[in-house]
Amino acid sequence: MHKANMFGFVGLVVGALTLAGCAEREEILTGERLGVREVLKGDYQSDAPLSTDGSRALSLLASQSNSSWTQSMVSPHARISHPALGKSLGQIWAAKIGEGDSRKVRLNVDPVVADGRVFVMDAAFVVRAVSTSGETLWNRDLTPLQDNAKEARGGGLAVVGGVLYVASGFGTVSALDASNGKELWVQRLGGTATGAPTVRDGVLYIVSGDKVAWALEADSGRIRWQIEGAGDAHNVAGTPAPAVSDKHVVFSFGESNVQAAFRQGGLQLWSADILGRRNGISVANVDDVTGDPVISGDTVYVGTHSGRVVALSLFNGDRLWTTKQGALGPVWPAGDSVFFVSDRNELVRLDAATGEQIWAKDLPGWVSRKKPNKRRDSSYAHYGPILAGGRLIVAGSDGKVRSFAPEDGALLSAFDIKGGATARPVVAGNTLYVVSGDGVLHAYR
Repeated sequence: MHKANMFGFVGLVVGALTLAGCAEREEILTGERLGVREVLKGDYQSDAPLSTDGSRALSLLASQSNSSWTQSMVSPHARISHPALGKSLGQIWAAKIGEGDSRKVRLNVDPVVADGRVFVMDAAFVVRAVSTSGETLWNRDLTPLQDNAKEARGGGLAVVGGVLYVASGFGTVSALDASNGKELWVQRLGGTATGAPTVRDGVLYIVSGDKVAWALEADSGRIRWQIEGAGDAHNVAGTPAPAVSDKHVVFSFGESNVQAAFRQGGLQLWSADILGRRNGISVANVDDVTGDPVISGDTVYVGTHSGRVVALSLFNGDRLWTTKQGALGPVWPAGDSVFFVSDRNELVRLDAATGEQIWAKDLPGWVSRKKPNKRRDSSYAHYGPILAGGRLIVAGSDGKVRSFAPEDGALLSAFDIKGGATARPVVAGNTLYVVSGDGVLHAYR
C-alpha cells in the first residue's frame, strides 16, 4: 500500500474509534433472560393457571340407561346428561375397524351408536357398522374413485332415523342406510368437511372448509341455506360440530369466530370473535375454535386453541365471562359446572355461571422419548371428558382410560387401552366404546 494512503486509512480508523467512544453507552436491561427455544417449548407460561386442589359439592341428575349415542353432545336435544355405566369396567371385546393413525393420516372420528350398531370411520374413509357384540355388519369406502385416501383427513358421523350421515375430508356429506350401508344421497360442499354434522327436525347442519355453514335437507341433501364465515390459514383438523337449540344454530369458523343464526331460515342473529391468546407458547398462534360451541340453557360455551374459554349469551352473543385457558374439545356441562381438557393437558372444572376455576388436575403431557436430550416435539392427546356413572371419563393417547371424581378431580381408576385413544369415548347400553390409534374399536362393561 502507498505510504500516504496507509496513513490516511489509519486516520480514518482512529477517527471512527474516537466517535464510537463518544457515543451513548448501550443500556443493559435488567431482569431474567429467557431463551427463545425454551419459551417456544412451553416451559415458561406467564398466564397459565397452575393445577389446583379444590372441592365443591355437585348436584347431578340421576344416571339414565341409554341405548344410543347418535351425534355430538353439543346440542341439548342430543345430549345425554348422565348416561349409566358400571363402576368396575372390563373389556368385553375389541374389533378391528380398518386403518389407524400413521405419519400422514389420523383416525379422529368419534363413533356413534343406534339400533344395536356402532358406526365408525377409519383413517382411509371406510365406514363400518359393528354389532354391539363386535361383529362387522357392513362397510363402505367413501374415498372418491379419482382420489387417494391419504390426500384428505377428518370427518364426522351422526345417525338419526335409520340414516347414517357421514361428513368427509374430501368435501362431501353422504347419507347411508344405517341397516346396510346403501347410499341414499351425496352433497358436495366445495370444501373439506372435517367435523361432525348435527341433525335436528329434518335438517343437517355442518361447516365446510372452516368458513362456510350449511343447512341441508336431511332426506335429500338439498341445500336449504348457507352462511359465509371467516376463514383462517392457521387451523386444526376437525371442524367443531354446530350446536342447535329450539330456535338457533351456532357455528364456529376460522380465526375464532362464532356466529348464531335462526336455524330454520339462516338469518344471522349475532357474531362474536373469541380474541386473546395465551402468552409464552407458540401453538397459541393457532387461534382456531377447538372447543366446539356447546349450548346449555341460555348460554353458549366455546373454547379456542389459543388459550381462551368463554361463555356467551345464546340470544345476543354478549360475553358473560372469559377464562385464560383453552379447550381442546367441547366442555361437558353438569350441575353448576363445566368440565373440559385444557390446552395445557389439564382436566378443569369451572363454575358455569362465573368461569371461576374450582379445580384443575394435570394429565400426562409430553411424550417420553428414548433420547431425552433431543427436543421434545409431541404431546399426548386426551379425549373427553364425558360424565357417565357418576364420574368423569377421559381417554388418552398415552394408553390409559381414566376416571375422575367430578367434585374434586381425584383420580378414581385407570385401565390400559392398547394403541391409545384417538377419539372421544361414547357410552350406550351401559357400555363404554373407545377407538384406539391402531384402528380398533374397544368395548368395556
